[in-house]
Amino acid sequence: MEELVLKALTIILLTMLKFIFGPTLGYAGGFSLLSTILITIVGMMCSVLLFTFLGKILREKVLVKLFGSRKKFTKRNRRFVAIWKKYGLPGVAFLTPLLLTPIGGTLLLASFGSSKREIVISMFLSAVFWSSFFSILIYTLGPEVMSIFSR
Repeated sequence: MEELVLKALTIILLTMLKFIFGPTLGYAGGFSLLSTILITIVGMMCSVLLFTFLGKILREKVLVKLFGSRKKFTKRNRRFVAIWKKYGLPGVAFLTPLLLTPIGGTLLLASFGSSKREIVISMFLSAVFWSSFFSILIYTLGPEVMSIFSR
């Protein structure tokens, strides 16, 4: 039992960093389809909640100390602005598991002034959709699709 909980917590922590770790590691770890979907949702939402409610403090206190002050108008920042202008909050939330990390998507939404409530709701809906989609895909196709994600 302890091993199973430890395995689930590890997957949750990794999913906080990169969304696709949830479905792939849940499958590889022998979890059921439903458990994998739930673990993936919990992982993404942990980072969403953490960075939605503590994002400003983390940016100001931790990131500045670790990385110093950065240029404001970088190529990467301009790309984020373009994504925001083109897709808005729903689009960024929907694309976060595909193009960004849960942390990156949350910080992007927060930095453009989205309300905390809107961020949490839209990211939750995105997490439910994409965790279900990828988990069902991986559990249905199994080894064939796992080889794509392990490259």
